[in-house]
Amino acid sequence: MGFIDITLQLLRGFGTTFLLFALTLLLSLPLGLLFCFGSMSRFIPLRWLSRSVVYVIRGTPLLLQLFIVVYLPGILLDAPITKWSIFNGNVLAAYFFGALFAFVLNYSCYFSEIYRGGIESISAGQYEAGQVLGMTKRQIFFKVILLQVIKRILAPISNETVTLVKDTSLARSVTVYEMFFYANQILTTEALLWPLFYAGLFYLVFNALITWLFNKAEKKLSYFRA
Repeated sequence: MGFIDITLQLLRGFGTTFLLFALTLLLSLPLGLLFCFGSMSRFIPLRWLSRSVVYVIRGTPLLLQLFIVVYLPGILLDAPITKWSIFNGNVLAAYFFGALFAFVLNYSCYFSEIYRGGIESISAGQYEAGQVLGMTKRQIFFKVILLQVIKRILAPISNETVTLVKDTSLARSVTVYEMFFYANQILTTEALLWPLFYAGLFYLVFNALITWLFNKAEKKLSYFRA
């Protein structure tokens, strides 16, 4: 197998890797905000439920969560996700969306704690000043607090996003044909080790682009000083 053939296979896998990354980020960011508000809620059952889910998800390996989401329904209900009617017999789609669900749940819990830390880091005096000026709680949050929170959480969000790129390689454990799956398959069938390092180069370049984008965003918000 030549260099071009291997490159094409890895690019095919990178398409799945990117889709899993993009959908996870798109869905987990808003879901994390919901978990955050639930964790800060004054309604005690909702607060404890949200914090319990976050604690369990953050306290267990993502790999275990992938296995539970993809394989546990088949064990408990005798109905593997690959046979669910929603997937219309498409086994690869079933595994992909099972992995996506696990990734979204995992990262939304991490993002929720980042949000909570950012919101709670804003001094109470800023809320009080807004109230003195006659602003509603909604106006205070969106016009005074939100941009400061975004500035403060941007760095940890960037770290989690970079980690997400690398974590997508775990999806191969539940038969998702992402980039590392193909690299490992080439290693097994062709006895070639270098495609693994070649795949690592894809991750490195992609994370460099993400880091650059977040650095640009941080500079845009540099007028907020903690």
